[in-house]
Amino acid sequence: MAYIKFKELTKYFNFNKKIEIGELPKYVLDYVLDNEDIIAAYRTSRDRAVFTNKRMILFDVTPYTRNKKIHILPYKNISTSAIMFGGTKAKLLISFDSGYQLRLDFSRMSPEDKKDLRLLYTEMTRIK
Repeated sequence: MAYIKFKELTKYFNFNKKIEIGELPKYVLDYVLDNEDIIAAYRTSRDRAVFTNKRMILFDVTPYTRNKKIHILPYKNISTSAIMFGGTKAKLLISFDSGYQLRLDFSRMSPEDKKDLRLLYTEMTRIK
């Protein structure tokens, strides 16, 4: 019998708004390389996520200290993934080659937002 060890990278991401590239703070754009194109960006009240054509960059901001934990996750390291839709919500479930797992929740999704997320998911899983 196989045993899969679950190590969640973070559980605090519950994105509720897609944001335009022009609305991204400078500290976020500093992590996007010159040879990368931003596909999409999402936010929570304090956290940000940027999805480029090569990797995802997640900014986890601590509420009181405002410290930032930055996760840079290349798509080529994704071993398995799934996307789930329900009502106005969606989830991306991602497992990495290292054994880490990540869950990204999205809320307040319109049908157009779901389509955009589906296209983003396709782009993420296409890269190897």
